Amino acid sequence: MKKKIICILAGVFLAMAAIACGNADNNTSGIATEEVKSFTNEELAKKYDASTIVLSDEKITVDGKDISTNMESAVYAANDIVFYLEGQDFTYGEGTEDDEHSQEEADAHTVVHITEPGSYVISGKLSAGQIAVDLGDGAKKETENVVTLVLNNADITCSVAPGVIFYNVYECGDDDVDDAQKEVDTSAAGANVILADGSVNTVNGSYVAKIYESVELNEAGTEVVDSKKLHKYDAAFYSRRSMNINGEENGTGVLNIQAENEGLDTELHLTINGGTININSGNDGINTNEDGISVTTINGGNVNIVVNGSTGEGDGIDSNGWLVINGGNVTSFACGKSMDAGIDSDKGIHINGGAVTATGNMLDEIAESKQNYVVFNFMESVSDGSVITIKDADGKAVNEFTAKNACSCLVMSTGNLTEGTYTFWKDNVQMRVMQSSGRIPGMPGGGRPQMDGERPEMPKGEVPQFEDGERPQPPEMPEGEMPQKPNGDLPEGMGVYGGKDWPAERDGMPQESNGDFENIRAGVEFTIISGGNMFIVVDAVE
Repeated sequence: MKKKIICILAGVFLAMAAIACGNADNNTSGIATEEVKSFTNEELAKKYDASTIVLSDEKITVDGKDISTNMESAVYAANDIVFYLEGQDFTYGEGTEDDEHSQEEADAHTVVHITEPGSYVISGKLSAGQIAVDLGDGAKKETENVVTLVLNNADITCSVAPGVIFYNVYECGDDDVDDAQKEVDTSAAGANVILADGSVNTVNGSYVAKIYESVELNEAGTEVVDSKKLHKYDAAFYSRRSMNINGEENGTGVLNIQAENEGLDTELHLTINGGTININSGNDGINTNEDGISVTTINGGNVNIVVNGSTGEGDGIDSNGWLVINGGNVTSFACGKSMDAGIDSDKGIHINGGAVTATGNMLDEIAESKQNYVVFNFMESVSDGSVITIKDADGKAVNEFTAKNACSCLVMSTGNLTEGTYTFWKDNVQMRVMQSSGRIPGMPGGGRPQMDGERPEMPKGEVPQFEDGERPQPPEMPEGEMPQKPNGDLPEGMGVYGGKDWPAERDGMPQESNGDFENIRAGVEFTIISGGNMFIVVDAVE
């Protein structure tokens, strides 16, 4: 996928500060302090006209009876988990030794297979197993092939593959790249999850590296030159089809995902409408992975992501198409030791509402925001555990969080960020902040006030043309030289920054001419205007 703009790290010249990135605090439970009502399996079964599946390492029951082992049953159990087998050669798949598992380890897992449409209330604990939904190869084309998992204090651990996986259900989306767009309606999706009010659900999962269905070798028979995928499931909670995650009326249900690799993935679209989702992942927290097509939509609920960096990389949210945030609360901490972003999208990020705090060491383009957003770039990287506070002119905190990973960038958007004056604090120490000279992606003129009115509009990709069709060329200049006044001074309007030539007035950001940081226009306050805003956090106020 496309890569983002690298955020400024400590020691990089301020003159290069064009773009920045994000951070936020992570709710670990999602449960309010007041008592919340929970519901029995029987109450939920009646409400959703559902079957009940109670998990246990000793005995699994379906509607009060021992689970079937007959593959013709709507729900049955087997020890047939899909995993990446150890000791295979290069024709088997693309996994490495780190991705392999023994047959003995796999056989210790019980797979609860769901093979018919309907709703299923799932509770109890399975310490070595998986919930696998598969309605058959042709299921994606039939609208009735819909399965809803109602999680009611379910606890599932799988060490060789995803803990929950939707293989084949109805696909409501279109995977034609020519028809791709950022607004998708997944309400008819075949894969659905409901987090029951008052429930805390846990999925600890692994992944399956790519396994070939068929391969073609080179003439020497020593290298794969063409292959067809049979299996590849990167996340602890995985769907091959578009998926919805919903909370109930009170939105007090919680899903905790602990992932060896990625956290929550779909192969097409993902829509989150409610509940609380807490993800701790070795790689991307959320990934929707159809290039140029997938849409991750967040309409409500709480999404809290920490990429723990066990794989050495990982975005918080990574959409290979669009990321659209219409509501809810999103906090997303990308891996602190890689060039990744808290929120990342190939086709564009659209923030239409809700609250967003995201950190990383990269910034991906915010294509559009219907509410104010702020990008901060740190001259000195923020450490894991630092407390960041944004205060308004009255000294009231409008956002405060503890950084879960080191970062050099912070993206923040919330309805509380109205136009006005603010201060920035790190670990209760006020910081000096200056406006960046960089342009805010997706915002006319960078989202900053212009000194002489609006910049003239120019059709994208076009330049002024002249009668002969040629653009005028500047006179050639010997390499390394610049125009000089007769006395050898710099031309009027030019200053020197850090030994480099720099305009004395650039995009409304006054510069002094001695190259000294003390004379840069950085202050104890900063001003947010309507739209996109970009700032550089320079140093502590003495």
